[in-house]
Amino acid sequence: MQPTIEYVMAAEDLRIPGEGILIGDKIYSGVTLTLDNCLLPPERLQQSPSAEHGLSADTEEQLRMRGCELIQAAGILLRLPQVAMATGQILFQRFYYCKSFVRHCAEMVAMACVHLASKIEEEPRRVRDVLNVFYHLKHSKGKRTQVPMPLDASYISAKAQVIKTERRVLKELGFCVHVKHPHKIIVMYLQVLECEKNTKLVQTAWNYMNDSLRTDVFLRFSAETVACACIYLSARTLQIPLPDQPPWFLLFGASEEDLREICGRILRLYSLPNVSLPSMLKEVDQCHLALDARIAKAKLAGGGLLAVGTPTLDVPSSFSPASKAGETGAHHSPIGNTLNSVHVSFQKKVWKKHCSLLCFIWTPFWVSALRLTSLSVFRRSRSVSSPLRSVSPTHRQKISRRDREREKERERRRERERDYRKLPIEQHIMDQIQARLSNVFTFVDCLYYIIIWETML
Repeated sequence: MQPTIEYVMAAEDLRIPGEGILIGDKIYSGVTLTLDNCLLPPERLQQSPSAEHGLSADTEEQLRMRGCELIQAAGILLRLPQVAMATGQILFQRFYYCKSFVRHCAEMVAMACVHLASKIEEEPRRVRDVLNVFYHLKHSKGKRTQVPMPLDASYISAKAQVIKTERRVLKELGFCVHVKHPHKIIVMYLQVLECEKNTKLVQTAWNYMNDSLRTDVFLRFSAETVACACIYLSARTLQIPLPDQPPWFLLFGASEEDLREICGRILRLYSLPNVSLPSMLKEVDQCHLALDARIAKAKLAGGGLLAVGTPTLDVPSSFSPASKAGETGAHHSPIGNTLNSVHVSFQKKVWKKHCSLLCFIWTPFWVSALRLTSLSVFRRSRSVSSPLRSVSPTHRQKISRRDREREKERERRRERERDYRKLPIEQHIMDQIQARLSNVFTFVDCLYYIIIWETML
């Protein structure tokens, strides 16, 4: 038992606090997934990937709000619970703090978030239903007639794109899709404050909480703090006094500064201007073109980093052994052309050799197959009875001349078979030997033709 204890203590000595285990020259550590990981640090919230690509803050805020509204409307049509719709909106907000609106379509990401959230909350919906609902929301505005989505190549491509985008969302979030919702927390806090019987207060706090999903407060503050902010804002709006000696929110671990900031972000939603979606998409397209131009300029300049911060890799000139035929800028020398012609002629000869070898190998099999086929046909003809024995005299007169000739040939064949059976056994043996010799002669003829072909090559 003593060596085991020493081994365990040695492993504990290798452990570095806060970093992992030192094995050799490398440090190995585990992956920790908690709800605290879902809260983004302030330095990451100040500069989003969309802002780095040139998209204005107002347009990004409008796109976030429109995407969450689209998820909410699609969830209602899909008859999803409110928890699933809230999960989809929070995943949408998290994804666009990892990736940019310039590079990823907001509508496609919204569809992927709805499909993923329905599976997370154990209310799965088919991809086909998600596509049909988003198609309805996009093409049925102001129209009473509902046109179904056509099942064509574009539908198949969109379905594959939704599945691919869902995998991208999971990858960028590190499969950390846990969401803690403040729905139950609001009811519990109001029960502690003895205000659960005030249905107007409960409903107003619930409404503010649903509206807060269109902002990024769930990426900045915990669910308990957001629940306190919704109660705080609804009590101020309805002018309902709450305990302030000491303040009631201190009981739940929240501060007044955080509550005021959350309330300000929620109230800002009601003062945002109504910007048309085509104008926002036009700005996104302009940023996309500008980003592509910066990347192309960085590639031409030969810098160490691209416009998006990706290091460039110089491909060595000897990466490909020979240029492809038809490429622009390919250098053709006389020596190279001669070598290519020799190589092609050598390939042709090798191909012909292979063909002759295949013919040599497969010829006996072909002869045997033909012989078996002829025997099977011969035996089948013997087993078939004559139709003249079962045909009535009236019907026999209607048989055509060709059919009569066929019947006569069959009768003559039967006669030959009867005479052949009457022959002695020695004659049968001689016939079998002649048949085998004919097969051998056929095989020898094939070999003769192969030898002639080889000499011609």
